Amino acid sequence: MFRETTIYDIAEALGLSAATVSRALKDHPAIHENTKKLVRKKAEEMEYRFNAFASNLRRRKTNTLGVIVPRLNSNFMSEVLSGMERVANEAGYNLLITQSLESMQKEAANALTMFNSRVDGLLISLAYDTTDYAHFNRFMEREIPLLFFDRVPDDTFGADSVTINNFEAGRDATGHLLEEGRRRIMHVTGDLRRNVYADRHRGYLSALHESGAVFSDDLLLVKDLSEAAGAGLALYLHEKEDKPDGIFIANDLCAVSFIKAYKERGYRIPGDIAVVGFNDDPVSQFIDPQLTTVRYPGTLVGETALHALMRRLSRVSPPGKPEKIMLPHELVVRRSSAQAESR
Repeated sequence: MFRETTIYDIAEALGLSAATVSRALKDHPAIHENTKKLVRKKAEEMEYRFNAFASNLRRRKTNTLGVIVPRLNSNFMSEVLSGMERVANEAGYNLLITQSLESMQKEAANALTMFNSRVDGLLISLAYDTTDYAHFNRFMEREIPLLFFDRVPDDTFGADSVTINNFEAGRDATGHLLEEGRRRIMHVTGDLRRNVYADRHRGYLSALHESGAVFSDDLLLVKDLSEAAGAGLALYLHEKEDKPDGIFIANDLCAVSFIKAYKERGYRIPGDIAVVGFNDDPVSQFIDPQLTTVRYPGTLVGETALHALMRRLSRVSPPGKPEKIMLPHELVVRRSSAQAESR
């Protein structure tokens, strides 16, 4: 039966103490260079593997950061994780990544797994249905740094966060449609319990109110923002008698799916309806017409979140008032919302 080689095996083979072997492998200055070379050579011969995890545990540090995301199958989240990975690698940390699958119950189970894995810090984007944050309390009680990004809890939960100004982004998207002469504007959004969708919705309403445009309940649809939801939206509007002339959809994938399906039913984009999405995913440029959208800088979100967490870990940012970081967004105007020559 295979057994891992230990420093005790190397010490016995060389007639040295385990303490000397351990120090030699760590390049301790008190150990003579010839001894270090001897120990390293024997360690290689015996296929010794340094147990970094056990060593870190003794120092109460694992050099591992936990990340909980709603889903991994989104371009935005891929960009966020890419940004996190780059900064973590440069700082000598590994990422342990899990997905909640939009379930608070799964999110809580993942948080417990992270805690038991002794992560040094935890980054979270909340699930659709998370209404209670008690599963993060054990981290707060032990002063393990927490940082929320994108989907964040309300201000009563004292943790750092990284977001964009979703209210202003929603207002910019809707304001653009109004500037293009659209007056009956629909908003398709995700679960309004989450800050990103609630804030974009408030921005949408604010722009309508400021312009004097009329809002009615039938102009708000709450969907899961999937590709299937976009196709279903096309059918819904096809059958709807009082159709909107503009639509702000809070996700590019859903918006692109809608454009494709609505065009297949004979409608013109933007002639019959102008469309604005959200995120500026690559798919927004692979549809005809290309999609007007709000650029949400995923890579920057990931990098900023990791840097902020590292400041907590290094005590550069001392415990105290939560750090609320708000990154810039940008409205990217393309042909899906351009003023039509004729209606």
